Amino acid sequence: MRAAFRLAALLVVPALLASPAAAQRPCLTDAEAESLATVALPDVIRETGRVCAQRLPATSLIRSGGGPLIAKYQAAADRAWPAAQGAIAKLSDPAVTLLLQSEYARPVLTSLIAPLVVGRVAIEDCGTVDRLVTLLEPLPPANTAGVIVTTLRYLKADHARSGAKSGKTGVPEIPLCPQP
Repeated sequence: MRAAFRLAALLVVPALLASPAAAQRPCLTDAEAESLATVALPDVIRETGRVCAQRLPATSLIRSGGGPLIAKYQAAADRAWPAAQGAIAKLSDPAVTLLLQSEYARPVLTSLIAPLVVGRVAIEDCGTVDRLVTLLEPLPPANTAGVIVTTLRYLKADHARSGAKSGKTGVPEIPLCPQP
């Protein structure tokens, strides 16, 4: 179960592009973090299917590389892109805002992020990842993104309670705003 939580948390790595100056940096609301997760999901799922192809049966949902699952997440990613642009701009230098308006910004970002996320998945966890994606598949993409962000919030709180140093936990350093 912990591997599934860790994987879900890793799916929101887009915010890793934020500046490392952590002390005063702004934070992301759950909605902003969910928009980033939604934008990254289609490429993360495709890349996971590619990496795990040798470990999973041909009927595996993540090995399909396209079809209804990716189409559903791609449509949601298209709708979430404007909010994700705002979240990235919020965490970045103001000069990035203009770059985010380019038609190339999103494909470049997601092509960099997907391998970073999937590269953290151990090949022996491919079955767990496939099961997780299969269990989440019936949910709307917004719910999946919500599960990812909630899981990330839980993992960060759990590590804070245990006194673990963030860099050594495998939990991405995503600046989530405190919940009210």
